[in-house]
Amino acid sequence: MKRIRTIKINIIFVITIVFIFLCLIFKLVYIGTGHIVVKGKTLASFADERDTVKKTTVARRGTIYSSGGEVLAKDVNSYTVIAYLEPSRTKDENNPYHVVDKEMTAEKLSPIINMKKETILKLLNSKIKTCDNDNNCKETVPYQVELGPGGRGITELIKDQIDALGLPGIDFISSSKRYYPNGDFLSYTLGYAKRNDSGNYVGELGIEQSYNDELTGENGYIEYQSDLYGYQITSTPNIEKKATPGNDIYLTIDTNIQMFTEQARTELEKSNPEWATISVMNAKTGEILGISSSPSFNNNTLIIKSYYDPFVASTYEPGSTMKIFSFMSSMEAGQYDGTKTYKSGTIKVDDATIKDWNTYGWGNITYDEGFMGSSNVAATKLALTLGRSKLKDYYSSLGFGTKTNIGLPNESNGIINFKYNTEVASASFGQGMTVTAIQMLQALSAIGNEGTIVKPYLIKKIVDSEGNTVLENERTEIRKVFSKETVDKMIGLMRGVVDGSAKMSTGTDYYLKGYDLIGKTGTAQIASPTGGYLKGSTNYVRSFAGVFPGNDPQIIVYVAASKMKQSKYLKTCVKDLVRNVGTYLNIVGKSNEVESATITINNYINKDINSVKESLSSTLNPIVLGSGNKVIKQYPSENTILNKGNKVFLLSNSNDFIMTDITGWSRNDALTYANLIGVNVSFEGSGYVKSYSFEKDKPINTSETLQIVLEPKYIDTE
Repeated sequence: MKRIRTIKINIIFVITIVFIFLCLIFKLVYIGTGHIVVKGKTLASFADERDTVKKTTVARRGTIYSSGGEVLAKDVNSYTVIAYLEPSRTKDENNPYHVVDKEMTAEKLSPIINMKKETILKLLNSKIKTCDNDNNCKETVPYQVELGPGGRGITELIKDQIDALGLPGIDFISSSKRYYPNGDFLSYTLGYAKRNDSGNYVGELGIEQSYNDELTGENGYIEYQSDLYGYQITSTPNIEKKATPGNDIYLTIDTNIQMFTEQARTELEKSNPEWATISVMNAKTGEILGISSSPSFNNNTLIIKSYYDPFVASTYEPGSTMKIFSFMSSMEAGQYDGTKTYKSGTIKVDDATIKDWNTYGWGNITYDEGFMGSSNVAATKLALTLGRSKLKDYYSSLGFGTKTNIGLPNESNGIINFKYNTEVASASFGQGMTVTAIQMLQALSAIGNEGTIVKPYLIKKIVDSEGNTVLENERTEIRKVFSKETVDKMIGLMRGVVDGSAKMSTGTDYYLKGYDLIGKTGTAQIASPTGGYLKGSTNYVRSFAGVFPGNDPQIIVYVAASKMKQSKYLKTCVKDLVRNVGTYLNIVGKSNEVESATITINNYINKDINSVKESLSSTLNPIVLGSGNKVIKQYPSENTILNKGNKVFLLSNSNDFIMTDITGWSRNDALTYANLIGVNVSFEGSGYVKSYSFEKDKPINTSETLQIVLEPKYIDTE
């Protein structure tokens, strides 16, 4: 029989174990309720702050390029100036890390960031109010302040100037901003992008708005475990998703042709129009090569008078340029006999009397002569014979009354809703209906394509961040509206308008020897808000529709301007533009004897500046910047074609700049001058330089802002 062992448990041992267990539970409760302090924080708080940090890496917005790859809009680094005010930042009095001398700091920063010294000083003396739980409040110095608005969004150049001052406590927050290198250049077409509340750029006008989704990239992030102070904990992994940049967009715009278009706008603005639009299109393909509208603006500073681009948003009665299409409609319908005569002057249509522009006409003339003389009576007779339905069908087929969908915001439809005989008559010479400039270009493409209209387009291609082309546009035929015979006949008539084939030809002031420019003038009354039409010699929309060379149409130029004070500037604007574009593209017409006042500039980089100046002085206006002996930069660039007397800026290898007299210069020339010498510039008003803040013939302090007052020229009426 086995003996059974009995184990006796010592009561003291049991009590000891239970006591230890209770102590452990108490310790855990003590810790959990926040009584343990680590680095000034309870363990619970420390654990809370030992957290996963997720930082967003913002994607680069896509760049917008010209057809030749020149940058038109891009993201660049920018900086915000901050001032550290907390004295505890400084551990060594000989090496301060906060603002010590506020008076001196404000004085030195004032001219660089274009803020008054007193305003900066007020920011440097800021106080913040803090209160405890018992509502005991006191004023303390903020750790840091932003020096805005002048210190926000500054460039690398301005940052370097501030750095060079060595001001204690002054630092920078780096960010990016949308930058338009050419300033007032293709302004409405490019548009602009601004940051939203989330810190992302959003397009608000032009290509930036219409193609915002394509230009916007996908943000990335970095995620890691952080300690109490926000630093990544050693030996812990991080998760990273790289940002994907937005797609890049290449436009059909040719920067040289765009520059010529901007110069033409500057010329047109001498007439002080209410609005104006100038455009150049490849007649064969529909590629838009240049667009400029007035009033314009600088995409960087965004002082904008109107957010509606006249090129696509303004609807207006086009006037006699519509005779191109009403006459062609009659030809296509087989009802036109250009040799047939009619009595010009006036015609009765129902209860209205329609008059030619000179009110008395030219007696009995042919319909061909009627077109060249821009006879309303001829257009009316043809339209009434053709009939309302057919005329409207032809206009609709050309795209009038419908958006072209070129891809710019706020595009308008226009209206071609004519019904009664008087409305049909008016529509034949471009009154009582409305169009847009882009519709006129589309309709005029029939001249370049033997009667087929092609779709105008502005986007050449879109390329993703990996270099893959995700979209590529090309010539797109919409429909054939006219026969080749009709087009050839119209080309002959439009040539007669310009070369004076008829004694009453209206466009002889547009004649350019050797360019075979064909065209049609237009003068339309402006509708009054109260009914009828406005009175007065300036209340017209004046326009010119041109194609060249007529024997093989390559380029379409269309210009329209409202309420010009002097119409002569429309002619000089068009002729300069045609001459420049034609010479640049080496397009001549029937004659090799080209009437030219243009010069193609060479590459002058690294050449002796005095020799370059001497060689240019006989034909151009060289502007030398600095006292160096070599050219290190030039504007415009090599192979640009200029008119005689145009400015060529030559930057020398010396930065001791002397202020040039810029009185009378255009805004663009003044901006180019300021950009080349690296000085900030501000403008007041519009037009041409009336006065400026720097003293003429005195050294320029590039840390100061050049303040320019502009005023219109040539505002006298006809």
